Amino acid sequence: MSARLSQLLPRCVASRRSNSNAEETSEQLEAVSHKSQSAETSSSASTATSIMARISPDLMSQIFVAYGCVTIWIALSAAVILFNKYLLSEYGFPYPIALTMFHMGFCSTIAFVVIRVLKLVDSIGMDSETYMQAVVPIGGLFSLTLWFGNAAYLYLSVAFIQMLKALMPVAVFMVGVNFKTETYSHKTLMNMLVVTVGVMIASYGEINFVLTGVVLQLASIASESTRLSMIQILLQSRGLKLNPITTLYYVAPACFAFLSVPFVFIEIPKMVADPELKFELWIFILNASVAMGLNMAVFLLVGKTSALSMNIAGVVKDWLLIFLSFYLFHAQISSLSLGGYLVAFFGVCYYNYAKLQSKLSAPQEAKRAPNDEEMQATGEALLTSPIRKGSDPDSGEKP
Repeated sequence: MSARLSQLLPRCVASRRSNSNAEETSEQLEAVSHKSQSAETSSSASTATSIMARISPDLMSQIFVAYGCVTIWIALSAAVILFNKYLLSEYGFPYPIALTMFHMGFCSTIAFVVIRVLKLVDSIGMDSETYMQAVVPIGGLFSLTLWFGNAAYLYLSVAFIQMLKALMPVAVFMVGVNFKTETYSHKTLMNMLVVTVGVMIASYGEINFVLTGVVLQLASIASESTRLSMIQILLQSRGLKLNPITTLYYVAPACFAFLSVPFVFIEIPKMVADPELKFELWIFILNASVAMGLNMAVFLLVGKTSALSMNIAGVVKDWLLIFLSFYLFHAQISSLSLGGYLVAFFGVCYYNYAKLQSKLSAPQEAKRAPNDEEMQATGEALLTSPIRKGSDPDSGEKP
């Protein structure tokens, strides 16, 4: 027994020593890992601190101002659409031409005061010949866009109208290819087919489908897409650049004149014979003021955000309007309509992404290309599109 004990004792001592060495080694490894983690944490914290230190207070204030303006634009754009819907279908004033004329008269008056009286914005000094040849046709098309678009609110919900507006890039592409302001490609055509199929599914699933309202909205989209092509052909070819205020100054009076013709022959007889007609001046002034505020918000946003930011803002606005239409006006939205709109929505997002990529690659191509002016005109044409800036034809917002 003593011999066996003498043999086992050294082994036990050796195993204990090895276990203690292993524990010491594991403790050392844990200490090293803790040190490395703390070093990484401190380095990331120092990196974040250095990045924040590099951002100057002026840059931070510019960021807050820019995205504050984007938020205001989303709110005003949604407010104008919902306000128009309320006046036309809930308040008791089912006269879209009269409402649009009131907007145009109010906005042109304010633009005149801003440019001619207060001189806050410079006029471009357009002669009468250029005005008649370039601005008047655009004003005529824009009056049709606003008339048909506002008339659609008499028959369709705001949610379904927003779904139909996903066809805007399809119309812009088709009209642009015919007028040679857009370049045809099979890839873009397939993209447009995806959008069209999505809108068709949404239309099939629409619970309160009214053909008259759909035809009016499609006519508004067609006239708006034609107007965008005419802007490139008639205005940009002449080197004319209109901001939202100067656009109101020149285009709004032409819209008012065009709308006065159907107003006299279509709506005045109905308004005279309507015993339930409601018209409270302060409500219409408030409505027109919101529309004017929307144009001022666009004017302030010029140069303060990127086209991508405005694109995202337009997406947020579209989904916000669908939700508010359901919540405020109790619009019935089927799951099939939402599914179809999601298909169209992703198609439009891809289209906008492709347009942004082409715009971002334009400066690199301009370095290799001899004609810099054509590339600049292409970039400006993308910026004036409502698909890029998220503008809405029915809201009264200008290019």
